[in-house]
Amino acid sequence: MLHDLFAWRDARVDRAEILYWRTTIGEEVDFVVEARGRLLPIEVKATGRPRLGDATKDLRTFRAEYGKQARAGLLLHTGSTLEWLAPDVLAVPWWRVI
Repeated sequence: MLHDLFAWRDARVDRAEILYWRTTIGEEVDFVVEARGRLLPIEVKATGRPRLGDATKDLRTFRAEYGKQARAGLLLHTGSTLEWLAPDVLAVPWWRVI
């Protein structure tokens, strides 16, 4: 999956960066896509039924730190449902995104 992200990044006309975010107290976001001055935080979970507690805390902490620069967080999962877990966290099957 990481190879696919790099292939997508390298094919863009306006270069995007794929980063990782972690605080000194252990909060982390698996991927952060930075493009055109905006940030997209992404968590990946091996669950078919994502719940509010599945990484939403760290996604929301990231968004609180970066404010308007950060878009709503994505939680990629192995299931088939697309749903908002919170007003700022969208759960999406990984295969619908990548």
